[in-house]
Amino acid sequence: MGKLSRIALLYIGAVVVAAVAVVAVGPFGGFDWRQVGVLGLLLVACESSATLLNSRGLTWSANSIASLAAVVLCGPVGAALVACCTLLGIRRGPKPAQRLFNTAMYTLSAYLAGRAFLLFGGHVGTPGPSSFPGIIGSFAAAAVVHVAVNFALVRGVFWLTRDAESAPGRLGLDFKLWLTDLGYGAFGLLIAALWSVLGPFAPVLVLIPVIVARWAVAQFAAQQRAYEATVSALCQAVETKDFYTRGHSERVSRGSVMIATEIGMRVERVAAIRYAGMLHDVGKLGVPTSVLQKRSSLTDDEYAAIQLHPMRGIDIVREIGFLDEALAGIMHHHERIDGRGYPMGLAGDEIPEFARVLSVADAFDAMTSDRSYRGARPVPEAVAELRKWAGKQFDPAFVDAFVAAIERDGWSPPDGGIPAGGQPVAAAADGDPAADAVGPLRTIESL
Repeated sequence: MGKLSRIALLYIGAVVVAAVAVVAVGPFGGFDWRQVGVLGLLLVACESSATLLNSRGLTWSANSIASLAAVVLCGPVGAALVACCTLLGIRRGPKPAQRLFNTAMYTLSAYLAGRAFLLFGGHVGTPGPSSFPGIIGSFAAAAVVHVAVNFALVRGVFWLTRDAESAPGRLGLDFKLWLTDLGYGAFGLLIAALWSVLGPFAPVLVLIPVIVARWAVAQFAAQQRAYEATVSALCQAVETKDFYTRGHSERVSRGSVMIATEIGMRVERVAAIRYAGMLHDVGKLGVPTSVLQKRSSLTDDEYAAIQLHPMRGIDIVREIGFLDEALAGIMHHHERIDGRGYPMGLAGDEIPEFARVLSVADAFDAMTSDRSYRGARPVPEAVAELRKWAGKQFDPAFVDAFVAAIERDGWSPPDGGIPAGGQPVAAAADGDPAADAVGPLRTIESL
């Protein structure tokens, strides 16, 4: 969770107050406190062994199993009391505000799931043989509400902290975690059904598949972290060659995600375009460092070497299976709408969508960053240049989307400046923000 703004703290406070209210109002009759205690212990065990999903602290636990079992056995208030046990988890990591928010979030999720269970005809208590299959529909409704409220509240706090990289959707995890939570939430019904036979030992029996569930999610999370490490290593390899482009790949990735989110791309594609932005310049590993850091105009041979970097990039990452559609963006991010780009001279809709998105973010960051041949341009001037070249170099729809996202969320250009002894030279004489047009002075801006 990123730095908390005042509005984010107000949001967390509102969630906590709402959770306290639903618990305080009660009623506290009509359920077995022993069940609440046993299921609370199960939830603490699940929460204490939560699985780390990424390097930014996003975690997953199987505590919905205990909450949903409590929905059936104890009703809305009993389920909310079980969810309050989240506060007692012993795992390291969550800050006090985060732990408090997590507890309130799970409490509201459990309470509203209990209300949905009753609304769809469910009956609180230990289910017997006659309860099936009728109870399945009401339990499914409760599980969906539990997961939906959980994810909605998490989305809210990530959006308010502007911690887009930690949000599940930015990694393409939303859909997978939805299915995971719904699938393993079904064990809650199994616990409730077994309670009449095994009593408090029912959760113990279910712990075995829960442990397997945690292991499976941990393997998936480890794979995701391996993907991130692979991409980061390649980006660092590129950026060690050129002082002026350090952080460029990360910013292009962020800008591309802003555009993709603005136009409503599916979360899986947003995750893919994030990778494309990170790796769009990986082919520069095959370009001599002297060319990348050159402070004067490029010769024909140097310019030709630069123009080969998209194809070299594809050669480097072609066998990385998780990139999928990102490969097309890496290959064609220097194509132009008017057909004057490279490496294939595609035009208009012939250019893959990912490439058209990357082109806008790439040129914008190049304009707002210091380079060896000129200083950074102000954001308003860079926006004006994007609009000027919309329809010629850039897809106008993606320029409009990017500008709208910048106006709403802002943009933080990189810190820095021209190093000692480095003097910027003039930008391309034709004013092209990506310096792709042939002019009297050809530089490597955004090439």
